[in-house]
This record gives sequence, structure tokens and C-alpha cells, in this order.
Amino acid sequence: MKMRKSLLLGLVTCSVLFAACGKGDASQDKVIIYTNADDEPVQVMQKVLDDNGFKDQYTLQTFGTSDLGSKLLAEGTNIEADLVTMSTFYLKSAQESKQMFQPLETNLKPLVADVDFAAPFSVQEGAIFYNTDALAEANVPVPASLKDLADPKYANLISISDIKQSSTAWLLFQALIDAYGKEEARDILTKIYENAGDHFESSGSAPLKKVRLGEVPIGFGLRHQAVLDKENGEPIGYVEGTEGTYTLTESFAVVDKGDKTNPKAQEMLNVILEKGRTDLIEIYPSPIYEGETANSAHAATNQKVFPAELTAELLKEHQELMDGVN
Repeated sequence: MKMRKSLLLGLVTCSVLFAACGKGDASQDKVIIYTNADDEPVQVMQKVLDDNGFKDQYTLQTFGTSDLGSKLLAEGTNIEADLVTMSTFYLKSAQESKQMFQPLETNLKPLVADVDFAAPFSVQEGAIFYNTDALAEANVPVPASLKDLADPKYANLISISDIKQSSTAWLLFQALIDAYGKEEARDILTKIYENAGDHFESSGSAPLKKVRLGEVPIGFGLRHQAVLDKENGEPIGYVEGTEGTYTLTESFAVVDKGDKTNPKAQEMLNVILEKGRTDLIEIYPSPIYEGETANSAHAATNQKVFPAELTAELLKEHQELMDGVN
């Protein structure tokens, strides 16, 4: 009798273990998405996936650009993620050093198709923005150029992000280096850093948050976020500096894990791009696929691209330009 009870108990235990293992395998089938995207596009991605049959079939985790870039370059195909959205220059550098992404299968035709493993997701634009109330209180004019931010009259009145932690700051660097050369750009940036003082931020979106709250009247960050704030009734204005509006592209890529590659990752990528572009282009107004048109009220008029190819190595070179400053 004891033997039968033991046998029965053993069978029940095995059943429970198999059930648990089954649940574990099911959870492993979830597509793991790593992204450096801002809140607005993350919400679009989640809504599109949930509305198109993928609810509860993915896990999405956000990272700062430098953190995610470091993971890609260090871990390669050993990274936990199945699908990533990331600055395209980082994806290119990771592919060159790690050969870690699959060729994409998509019906959309990008306006610029220089690689077969990255599907453009957005075009980030840099801009000066300001709080109209705080600016009037500080009794200073709206800066007309990025170089103006170095003027002593803006001491303690501006907020910018740290290029060593946020790629948003690189848009400021690109504009100044392209317009004035490295040496003069370093001098300008040194004075901008001095003017920022305690308002030197690790996050690319932090300057706008401070400007929105009136903690400082002026900041530099992502243009689309300032546009959205203004449309939502915040006391926010923005200006296109005379140096032009420089851009960074972000893209999707599927991690190539051989036989362990999750097939749903490619499916989700296509669903987000095919079903989400209408909402995404409202956030980022630059066309990136054939058939798209820009919202002229939102798009920068003097959009520029840095003349040298953007790579993780070039970013590091520009980061080192400010070693010893601040």
C-alpha cells in the first residue's frame, strides 16, 4: 500500500514538474524586445502589438542608448533580446564586429537602404527649445543659433544632456563640429557646459522636462518632444538654429540566434512598421519609407546629416573631445 502511495505521489510530482516546465517553455517563447526609444514610440509599439494578436507574447525593456549600445557590442548574439530598436550607427557597428543580425524580410521600401539587416524606425532631430514664461522672467532673448548657447548671458539658464550617456547630445556636437570645426566646437561646447552648470543631464529627455517645469528657460534635446509639448498647450517654443537641424536614424534589427531565433521577432517587426507608421510619423515627421510625406508644420526646414559616416567609433571620438571638461 505504501509503495502504491509512493508511486502515485511520484507520478503526481512528475506531472507538476512537467506542467511547470511547460509553463517555463511557454514564457521562453515570448519575444524579448530591447529598445532605446522614448515613451511615445514605445507606447505605439505596445498598442500595435496588442491590437494585432501579440498581446502577452512579448517583453519590452527600455535602455539608455549608451547602455544598450554597450550590451550589443559586448554580448553579440549572446544578448537576451530577440528584437532591438536602436540607433542605426550602433547596429552597424555591432553587425560589423559581431555579425549578429538576420537579413530582414519586409514589404516596406526605405528611402535609404544601405544595409539589409536594419529597418528604419525613426529619424531623431535635435533642436533648441525654451519655456516662454521662464524666458521672459529671465529677460534674455531666444537663442538664434547653437553657438549662442555659449554666451555668458545664458549662464545657469540652459540644460543639455551628456554625450557620454545620451546620443541626443551628439546631435548638438555634430552641428557644432560640422559648422565650426573640432577646435572651435570644443571651445563653444566648453562654454555651453559652463552655462549648463548643474543642469547637465544623463538623459536626452531630461532637459525638456526641466524646461517644461520652468527650472531653466532653455534646453537642447529632441525636436519632436518640444513640438508635442507645444501642441499640448505647454508654454514651450522651439527654434531651428542657424547651423541646421542634424539627425540620427533609429532602426529595428532581429538578433540572429541560429536555430534558436524566435520567428515571431520578424513578424512583430513587420506588424509594428506596417501598422504603426501612421502614428510614428506623427511623432517623428521625417519620411523614411516610399509613399510617406512629412507634416510640413512639424518637419525641420534645414535638416542635415553629418558628412562623415556615423559609427560607434566616431561617437567615441567626439566624446573624447570633451575629456577633462565638466
